[in-house]
Amino acid sequence: MYCKKECIAMLLAGGQGSRLYDLTKQTAKPAVSFGGKYKIIDFPLSNCINSGIDTVGVLTQYQPLALNEYIGNGATWDLDRERGGLSVLPPYQGNKKSDWYKGTANAIYQNITFIKQYDPDYVLILSGDHIYRMDYSDMLAKHKETGATCTIATISVPIEEASRFGICNTNEDDTIYEFEEKPKKPKNNQASMGIYIFNTKALIEYLELDEADESSSNDFGKNIIPNILANGEKIVAYRFDGYWKDVGTISSLWEANMDLIGDDPVLNLRDSQFRIYSKNQARAPQFVGANAKMVNSMISEGCAINGTVVNSILSGGVIIEEGAAVYDSVIMDDVIIRKNASVYTSIIDTDTEVTEGAVVGKEGADKSEITVVAKGSVIKHIKA
Repeated sequence: MYCKKECIAMLLAGGQGSRLYDLTKQTAKPAVSFGGKYKIIDFPLSNCINSGIDTVGVLTQYQPLALNEYIGNGATWDLDRERGGLSVLPPYQGNKKSDWYKGTANAIYQNITFIKQYDPDYVLILSGDHIYRMDYSDMLAKHKETGATCTIATISVPIEEASRFGICNTNEDDTIYEFEEKPKKPKNNQASMGIYIFNTKALIEYLELDEADESSSNDFGKNIIPNILANGEKIVAYRFDGYWKDVGTISSLWEANMDLIGDDPVLNLRDSQFRIYSKNQARAPQFVGANAKMVNSMISEGCAINGTVVNSILSGGVIIEEGAAVYDSVIMDDVIIRKNASVYTSIIDTDTEVTEGAVVGKEGADKSEITVVAKGSVIKHIKA
């Protein structure tokens, strides 16, 4: 059935996230917990529906089970549509061969048929591992206004960190004349956010040319964008000035969680005009005991707090027993902190037990010394 869409989104959610170490050994990075009640993928999916984009292809590959179970049919984000909605797009076997997704461009190339069935004028390419709120309709409006072949969302980063990103060198009118992928000596600090809007016809043409090039890395930053520039076509930067963080490392994931707390948080998710939606776990309400102490923290449904929680984020079903203390930490679903145990500057993954009197992390540690505890661990007290 023909179903014309002006713009559809393709969400790259198949990354391994190796720099998150134990947190992604059994889970794709977009399915990692964040902020107590969310998963990382909640942010781009919520951005899509808040921006009026109701057709999203989610490209999965690495450890997809938890991610697929979480997103389901897309109902959480109002993406359970008869025409359009959310579609999970894993690698598949075609008539000639089967391939894993070899790169970001190849992943989109393998799903050109999905794109064509909606006959969109524009395709929005997204990453599933960033924390931010963004109205993509504003970016699309600029793309139309400038008549560009491609528009890249950019954000200012500290110049000393710019070599970690793809850098867009621009003219005064924001047209991009050069794209440098992780340059050793960046010329400016306008970093690509990994968010692109393409004219559909041009996107398909460049994907097909890239696939035919056996020397290509099949990557948007390394191949597609430079090829468009080399052909003299117009690429424009869309400068984003809101909150955005790539949570691909332990320190950045911890920092992004800490950005949620405080009287005036760096990232305020309480804005009812632009909500981030998440799957409801249908847990019982939180319980805070008479002797509990909580300071500058966020706790989720199903938690039972009888100890001390300071500057921390607690996901659903966490139990903090009497005498236990948690400081400057991110505690994921269904973790139990037993009596008189202490947790300092840590990220503790799901279904872990910290036994009575045990200590996790180091008191006074900073973001370079974050302790990570893998899913399903049991941390025992070591007697002197």
